[in-house]
Amino acid sequence: MAVAAIAPPVGLATPAPVHRRGLIRSLPLKAKVGGAILAFYILMAIIGPTIAPDNPSTQTATVLGATAPSLHHLLGTTSFGEDVLSQLLVGMGSTVLLGLLVGAIATVVGTLVGTTAGYLGGAADEGLSLLANVFLVLPALPLLIIVLAESGSRSGLVAEAIVLSALGWAWGARVIRAQTLTLRSRDFVAAARESGERTWRIILFEILPNEVSLIAASFVGTVLYAILTSVVLAFIGVVSLTTWSLGTMLYWAQSQEAVTLGDWWWWIPPGAAAATLGMALVLLNFGLDELGNPRLRDTRGRKRRGRQQRPSDPTPVVREAGA
Repeated sequence: MAVAAIAPPVGLATPAPVHRRGLIRSLPLKAKVGGAILAFYILMAIIGPTIAPDNPSTQTATVLGATAPSLHHLLGTTSFGEDVLSQLLVGMGSTVLLGLLVGAIATVVGTLVGTTAGYLGGAADEGLSLLANVFLVLPALPLLIIVLAESGSRSGLVAEAIVLSALGWAWGARVIRAQTLTLRSRDFVAAARESGERTWRIILFEILPNEVSLIAASFVGTVLYAILTSVVLAFIGVVSLTTWSLGTMLYWAQSQEAVTLGDWWWWIPPGAAAATLGMALVLLNFGLDELGNPRLRDTRGRKRRGRQQRPSDPTPVVREAGA
């Protein structure tokens, strides 16, 4: 008697277990692209000052007006005879450092306030939520301009980071508080509470590990806010102009009418660097959101399965054994 054998559908492969794929492979493509660009900028921020060909503030007295890119100055010079490439490498480092510093401070404060308010509830939740709401409704940019303009030339990198952090933690605190409210009613948190665990241990070891992706997305979003805001503040000249940054380069290019004079090599490199850095952070933020959001993750999984076998694929071929 002939036995019918059904060939397995082409393209259907048994998915590998999630724990074998690793964290990098599980990241969405947009997160990988954004992370790679951000890693490049961080590397340039670290080694940039050491590989800069000249001192960014050194002025060449023999040069009259900005000069176009050449073998001696790969990105040209400013109207003061300063090397644009050196300014870009040094300024990129200070801009990235400021963004990471603000992101770290604001994320730590927002995480502490959000998890404490969401877990404790009651009067503590109302008080901390009121504090976060006050900082949320404050007009950030006008307040930044007033505070930094009052400090004048005394406002360095640390002062700017403190002011940006003070106005940038509230949004992350609200998001983390909402997530903590849903986690505190879970069975594993109730079990830890009944076993006599202290409050800080429950928050640190039970709740925070389940909010890693949300905290990472909050950190990336805060870094983006800090970098773009610092560029704007330096461009309008309300912060110290003694430290080179991407915004400082744009300020001097605008004040010396580089756009009108056609000196594109003076303003396009810092503008493109700031735009590319912002794009990398946006891609990384969207990717982390997709990784941590169950709905987006399920949608991506359905799309993958849909590409493996579509309803319009031909039916499996039935073969007779021995044929």
